[in-house]
Amino acid sequence: MADSTWQWDETLYAGSARHYSVGRWPYPPATAEVIGTALDLDGTGRLLDVGCGPGSLTLLLAPLFETAVGVDADRDMLTEAQRRAGEVGVTNVEWRHLRAEELPADLGTFRVVTFAQSYHWMDRPLVARRVRDMLAPDGAWVHVGANTHQGVAGNDDSPYPRPPWAGIDELVARYLGPVRRAGQGTLPSGTPSGEGEIMLAAGFSGPTRLTVEQGTVLERSVDEVVAAVFSLSSSAPHLFGDRLPAFEADLRGLLSAAARRGLFAERPRDIDIVIWRP
Repeated sequence: MADSTWQWDETLYAGSARHYSVGRWPYPPATAEVIGTALDLDGTGRLLDVGCGPGSLTLLLAPLFETAVGVDADRDMLTEAQRRAGEVGVTNVEWRHLRAEELPADLGTFRVVTFAQSYHWMDRPLVARRVRDMLAPDGAWVHVGANTHQGVAGNDDSPYPRPPWAGIDELVARYLGPVRRAGQGTLPSGTPSGEGEIMLAAGFSGPTRLTVEQGTVLERSVDEVVAAVFSLSSSAPHLFGDRLPAFEADLRGLLSAAARRGLFAERPRDIDIVIWRP
């Protein structure tokens, strides 16, 4: 892990699940197209999405497979995933409440296993070994790297300003302290790196790296940016305790003062796709 004082606990994203649909950008459809082309996906085989959260990637990729399984350690995330599946009419996904470290959990063999904004929270060497044994001989591990709550820095061609992210960070620190929070612990050194070494040690080969570029500047409301902040583990609603109403009022005040006609605009970050083979 990034810091030995931090351990997983079920409060990591407590209260955040309902904010995802509002505050985080969906993965662009091109993400599925790029992965499908790279892996010759044809509607057969099984997908396992580990740390699936509210199903953002699971639901996008599920049509490329016969069946899919999304697993997550947060029950509220799975409830949100089921709700979103009903909204978009995806019916071939099974949702399972478990930690990645509990795999294989009698789930069987998969053609593709995906991780999106989740692997850094896990016992990575253990999960890499267990997932490798769950992959078909011609299968693939796909890591989708993204930052879907915040756009890239810089000035874009838009009549609206970027959200004041530096000011937001300062406000969160004023309420929660200068060290990044994560569940009941902290992450003073951030989340871990070194994934490549772990994957090679677990017996994977590769990687193949692909990028889905996002060039469109998108508008965001004050409500959407508030939801983005609450979707983060470092500013999940439960962390504020009885100060949550005061924090939200201050956050909305900061955003309303910075917005133009109640709106912001920023360009989503590109999506990085890393493919490993067993």
